[in-house]
Amino acid sequence: MKLISRFEAASRNTAELNALYREAFNAFASAPRGSEDRRNALASLENIEAELVLRPPFG
Repeated sequence: MKLISRFEAASRNTAELNALYREAFNAFASAPRGSEDRRNALASLENIEAELVLRPPFG
């Protein structure tokens, strides 16, 4: 999976972030342990979550 950076997450709307979160979660769950894809997916999840926390609810 391609890493979603904090900058990229900040440039997306909330609906797009929710879709990216779902995609990253699925990539994390299906990637082999210790793989680069799994590390990228986990980092992407963290970056997306950090951006979603900054946004007002229903935004």
